[in-house]
Amino acid sequence: MSRKVDLFDSTYGNFETEVLARVRRKTFGEDFGQNSWTTAEEFRGWVARLGLGGRSRVLEVASGSGGPAVFLAELCGARVTGIELNALGVATARKRAAAHGVDERVTFVEADACAKLEFPDRAFDAIVCIDSACHFADRPAVLKEWQRVLAPGGSVLFTDPVVVTGPVSSEELAIRSSIGSFLFVPPMLNERWIAEAGFEAIASEDVSANAALVSSRWRDARAADREALVRIEGETRFADLQRFFDVVHRLTSERRVSRFVYFAKRRAID
Repeated sequence: MSRKVDLFDSTYGNFETEVLARVRRKTFGEDFGQNSWTTAEEFRGWVARLGLGGRSRVLEVASGSGGPAVFLAELCGARVTGIELNALGVATARKRAAAHGVDERVTFVEADACAKLEFPDRAFDAIVCIDSACHFADRPAVLKEWQRVLAPGGSVLFTDPVVVTGPVSSEELAIRSSIGSFLFVPPMLNERWIAEAGFEAIASEDVSANAALVSSRWRDARAADREALVRIEGETRFADLQRFFDVVHRLTSERRVSRFVYFAKRRAID
C-alpha cells in the first residue's frame, strides 16, 4: 500500500520560495500561482467561455494558494471569493492578493467545500473549481449547494482529473490517491450528478492532454532541483511525490485515468 504524501501543507507553506517558483516556471511556462494541472492558456480559455466581467461575482472552490482567483480577477475584473480548507493556503492566498493589488476585489475564506456554504442564496454569478472536485466524497451534495448559491443564469465550471477510463492496477490507484482522499468515478457520472443537482446546458470536454503534459514537466522540473527540494521535503517525501507525478503522467497519457472539464448553467428562471 502506498504511503499518504503531504502535497499541500509543505507546498503552501513554502510556496514563495525560489525553488518552488522555479519548478512552477519550468512546469507551467507561465506561472500564475497554480498548484493543479492547468496552464495559463487553458485557464484563459475557460474564463473567456464563462463570459465574466467587472460586475461578476465569482466563487472559486478549493482556491489553494490563491493564484487562479487572483489571475481571474486580473483577467476580467470580477470580484472573487475563494474558499479553501488548508489554513496555509488561505494565508498564502491573502498575501498574493495584496501583493498583486487586488485584495479589495479578491477575498479568501477558510472553509470546508463539502459543508454547507456560509453564503446566501444566489450570491454568485459563476463558480469555478479546478482539479479539486475529485476530493469531494459527496459530490452530489456539493453540486446542489453550488446550485443554491448560484444566481439564475449563472455558470459552473469544474474539472475532474480522475475519471476512470481504462484498466488501473491497485498499485497505480494507491499512488494516484496518495496525496489525499479521492473519489474516482466512471465516465458520464459527473454529467448525471450535474443534471440531478438542477443544472442545464451541460457540456464536458476531455482535457487529459494538459494533465499528461504538466505532470511530466512537474516531475522533470523537480528532478532537476532535487537537492533544494530534499532540503524542504526530505528524501522520502521527495521520492514519493516523484512516483506520484510519474503515475499521473502514465495514466493520463494512456487515457486510463482521464481529466475532464464540465460546464453547466443554472436555469435563468426557476
